[in-house]
Amino acid sequence: MIIKRRKAKEVKIGKVKIGGNNPIAIQSMTKVPTKDYRKTIAQIKALQTAGCDIVRVAVRDEEDARAISRIKSAIAIPLVADIHFNWKLAMSAISAGADKIRLNPGNIYKREELKEVLAAAKDCSLPIRVGLNSGSIPKIFRYNQKLRPPVKLVKAALDYLKILEDLKFTNIVISLKCSNVLDTIEAYQLMAKKCDYPLHLGLTATGFPEAGKIKSAITLGVLLAQGIGDTLRVSLTSDPVEEIKTARYILASLGMGSFGPEIISCPACGRTEVNIEKIVAELQGRLSAQKAHFSPKPFKIAVMGCVVNGPGEAEEADLAVAFGKTEGIFYRGAKPFKKISGLEAVNEIIKEYKKLCPKS
Repeated sequence: MIIKRRKAKEVKIGKVKIGGNNPIAIQSMTKVPTKDYRKTIAQIKALQTAGCDIVRVAVRDEEDARAISRIKSAIAIPLVADIHFNWKLAMSAISAGADKIRLNPGNIYKREELKEVLAAAKDCSLPIRVGLNSGSIPKIFRYNQKLRPPVKLVKAALDYLKILEDLKFTNIVISLKCSNVLDTIEAYQLMAKKCDYPLHLGLTATGFPEAGKIKSAITLGVLLAQGIGDTLRVSLTSDPVEEIKTARYILASLGMGSFGPEIISCPACGRTEVNIEKIVAELQGRLSAQKAHFSPKPFKIAVMGCVVNGPGEAEEADLAVAFGKTEGIFYRGAKPFKKISGLEAVNEIIKEYKKLCPKS
């Protein structure tokens, strides 16, 4: 299957370009008060290390807004200021050096206030994200029982876009998030046909990682496979670094990015005579420490536990081990290379991986 991406306008957020032919950017949001700049910087640096491309911070008051300049001086990725209720905080965030402003049409909607914000954003070449959530859309749509949730979101977005466009502002990104998987998918599908602005994908209020990862993978996976989406965030009630890891897995699974070697392994069954779970866990841990060797191209490592599917899966991988009773066949470049024991497997894979993927 070849994914044909929707053609969106290019928008620049700091040094990161989205839309156009640019890669899909991974976003997250800090989970500490922005005014506590030390904790905020520490969290953003952890996100950077994990592979975050763009980070968003909550701006609840002027103290949060003032902290942006200090935070910006210490980080290497673009910063988005998340603004609700008070349009003046957007002005302060722009003055402090934010790279993008997120506005909620449900609580910042007065034309004269928007006019001020858009003028300031235009002066600094800053984009605005029109960020709609099903829980805070304008009342005129929220209480309209005749409209289904996805339609409410799209109509609210189009109304807001008309105001921005009437004010000659088109440096725009759009998001339409629900907590319901099918509603979110439909909202983005509808919106993708209505405009060519970049779309920031996300599912809101997904919950703890166990359920949130699954709901996000389904929602984002469906949309991305249809070519919809220019940036994304996996929202989880957890450490934000977990959001980045999940987003990378989703993109890699669709061939939309390579973020280190992909490990595939059998689930194990009554035929398995080696401890597959232990071998894969050790391999995963040791490979994660080999970031200097990560290849920009997809690289697949297979660890298989029996002779039913093992040899076939091994032949489709760059490196693989297909185990029998106590030893396995080590494959390199889809060809059998030598016999190894379960105890040798991880060391052999790491050694060959370093040879095939020298330090970048």
